[in-house]
Amino acid sequence: MPKLSIILLGAGTIGASWSTLFLSHNAKVTVFDPSKQALSKVKPYIKNSWLGLKKLDPSLNNIPWQQLKLSQDLTTICDAPDWVQENAPDRLKLKQNLLQEAENYLPTDVPIASSTTALMATDIQTGMAFPERFLVAHPFNPPHLIPLVEVVAGKKTAPELTERAKNFYQLFGKEVVIPKREAIGHIANRLNAALYREVVNMVATGIASVEDIDRAMVHSLGLRWAFLGPNLVYHLGGGEGGYAQYLDHLGSSQEVRWNDLGEVSLASDIKQKLIDGLEETLEGRSIEMLRKERDDALIKLLNLKNAVRQE
Repeated sequence: MPKLSIILLGAGTIGASWSTLFLSHNAKVTVFDPSKQALSKVKPYIKNSWLGLKKLDPSLNNIPWQQLKLSQDLTTICDAPDWVQENAPDRLKLKQNLLQEAENYLPTDVPIASSTTALMATDIQTGMAFPERFLVAHPFNPPHLIPLVEVVAGKKTAPELTERAKNFYQLFGKEVVIPKREAIGHIANRLNAALYREVVNMVATGIASVEDIDRAMVHSLGLRWAFLGPNLVYHLGGGEGGYAQYLDHLGSSQEVRWNDLGEVSLASDIKQKLIDGLEETLEGRSIEMLRKERDDALIKLLNLKNAVRQE
């Protein structure tokens, strides 16, 4: 594909991971961050992540460092990019201020996408000079490995930009989903939040330990969900009658469980229970070690999913 020019606003973990993905597809990448310390971590992140990408694609070339630019000066980097991906911390005012400043230097027709986890596109684009160029494109961490991108338009987003964004991210091998309307957390993190609320409830009320909850997920639901969504799982659970039979015969049992789910808050004592429970499972492994374990496992899983699709 033609060499695209992409600006990343924010050099944290998400920005560095996006950088890795875009460089692996031969894009020209410019990363802006006001923090010199944040920028200093981008190249080591890319170097470590590249090894994993080569396990997914052995034909991948060496890192094209000449196509990467790091900058603390927003005024000098905005010369006609094809795309802008914003990855600042998830604070509304911070994102609004950053995008309004960036617009002072960007051509008016350059799309801007935000990696926000939970903020609404309509809220972020408030105050922009050209809000029609803006939408949300939320990845899952780490974006260079996990395929999902949730593309969400705001009220002032140009109608054609959603499809343009879908096509853009598909160039980089992403699986794009487009919610029918804005909602806090988009799709995947709403599902994640619903599940995590019950995780917290089970720990808080003594139903199960942190370790057993994680083990239950990894050795049951997680295995199925890597290949089947929850609706398809229940379709298969209905036997020959499929989803309709499942809902007719077992739907009421779901309602019984829903009515028994907890309503909890993350009070300080509950937070400590969660932290203490997790610490017991870590066995001295550092964050860096855990990240490597996660990424190595994700790479093997992605290779398996690709093999299954090709059968």
